[in-house]
Amino acid sequence: MRVMAQLAMVMNLDKCIGCHTCSVTCKQTWTNRSGTEYVWFNNVETRPGQGYPRGYEDQDRWRGGWMLNRRGRLRLRGGGRWRKLATIFSNPTLPGLDDYYEPWTYDYAELTTAPLQPNTPVARPRSLISGRPTKITWSANWDDDLGGAPEHGRDDPIRKGIEDKVRFEFEQTFMFYLPRICEHCLNPACAASCPSGAIYKRSEDGIVLVDQDRCRGWRMCVSGCPYKKVYFNHRTGKAEKCTFCFPRVEVGLPTVCAETCVGRLRYIGLVLYDADRVLEAATTPDDTDLYDAQRALLLDPNDPAVVSAAEGSGIPADWIAAAQRSPIYALINTYRVALPLHPEYRTMPMVWYIPPLSPVSDILRDTGHDGEDHRNLFAAIEALRIPVEYLARLFSAGDPAPVTAVLRRLAAMRSYMRDITLGREPREEIAAAVGMSGEQIHDMYRLLAIAKYEERYVIPPAHAEQAHSLEELATDCSLDYDDGPGMGGSGPFGESSGAASPLAVENFRMLRARQTDDTIAAPVDKGARVNLLNWDGKGRPAGLFAPRRTPAGASTEDTTS
Repeated sequence: MRVMAQLAMVMNLDKCIGCHTCSVTCKQTWTNRSGTEYVWFNNVETRPGQGYPRGYEDQDRWRGGWMLNRRGRLRLRGGGRWRKLATIFSNPTLPGLDDYYEPWTYDYAELTTAPLQPNTPVARPRSLISGRPTKITWSANWDDDLGGAPEHGRDDPIRKGIEDKVRFEFEQTFMFYLPRICEHCLNPACAASCPSGAIYKRSEDGIVLVDQDRCRGWRMCVSGCPYKKVYFNHRTGKAEKCTFCFPRVEVGLPTVCAETCVGRLRYIGLVLYDADRVLEAATTPDDTDLYDAQRALLLDPNDPAVVSAAEGSGIPADWIAAAQRSPIYALINTYRVALPLHPEYRTMPMVWYIPPLSPVSDILRDTGHDGEDHRNLFAAIEALRIPVEYLARLFSAGDPAPVTAVLRRLAAMRSYMRDITLGREPREEIAAAVGMSGEQIHDMYRLLAIAKYEERYVIPPAHAEQAHSLEELATDCSLDYDDGPGMGGSGPFGESSGAASPLAVENFRMLRARQTDDTIAAPVDKGARVNLLNWDGKGRPAGLFAPRRTPAGASTEDTTS
């Protein structure tokens, strides 16, 4: 047994309101530079829908992830090294810009310089790629709030084969949000696909990163990732991906997306797993057994044998203690309410999800039944407005049994805790019906509903003895020079976070100058600008107003009050 540590995340989909705060804060922190305009390390999809990029789950088209060959051995769906070599200069399975979307901004000068006219002036959209006028036809979440579901939801790859279950008539429609980041897999297909060996998995915490110095822009990683969470920066010619905010987690802070999540739906913690059994789990013959195989990989951190093996592998004592307090292990293995996203890709993903249950109680209430009674809830799960078959296609390789078991536990928690809230004697038979005790139900409720910050994020900081190697890894990931992903440039969070205006508010001409400049973007007249936050409204500071002209026509600067 070779014990290794892995930082992992669980998201409770019942609590996601689709506000996209996580996406915006991640965007401004990591991908607000030239060449990353279309890149969303974190995005929130509305399901049913095609996702981002469009139809990324159709592996018959994109050839991402792993599959078993005739001898039961694991191989990349996109082909092995010889196929990679044959297509290294022409990758036919790479998503195009239309599969993502052509990012845009607006030429606000058309508004501010428009002459007086009877019609309201309009700032037309301009492409952030070409700079030319463009028509907005797609975005990172075009299916948002069912706005495009009747037209585009029919092309949802997950719906294929269950069209009779996922219908778009008004009384049968449904929707829920699915936030996505890089899965930081135990068996990453992106790393195996890279001809340059630029993508690597950190041994101390399992975070998957891109070595920008070794990356040669072959883009095989983009094709190899079945979740399409590796992106190509067309400005630098390098691949970029979610870094799990490693500069933050190394000091014990959660990722930016988790820190800013309005719904408090994200949990981050450390899990211990047996590295020697990853290949065995990934080669499980039946896709529907992959969920249990991956769950078995995660070791009980309270087991003395596991603790001894972890210490022998050099895992620090406080990291072992953090794994014992981890909300991730509790949600996956103790309460068994978290499921992996597309385990059939065989990458062993480490971002798991608690499927949504919310609509079921509303449906029961609307039909005159007690929406919190466990007998009604259990019976209604099979008739959920969100079909169990659809959720199974996402989280359990098409097997509805694990999804149904999770929903029954969530329903039991609601019914059991309502009795306590109303001052009635709790009924242990409710907990026993889902294979849990009343104490476990109560503990699960506390974690899912009222857990404090330090309970949701149990992140051990990096050790001083690891500092040198971590510094080298950070350099490999190129976060400390101008064209690196996120931390270089004119500000602490990227090229446009310092002197240059944020992408969301700058006009088209400023953006075009920033994109086409070969140096760090900064206004040449920065020294002549006035910070209005520091101006008391008195006088005429230099640079605040246009220079006054003397009667003789000479230009002077009047600084008097």
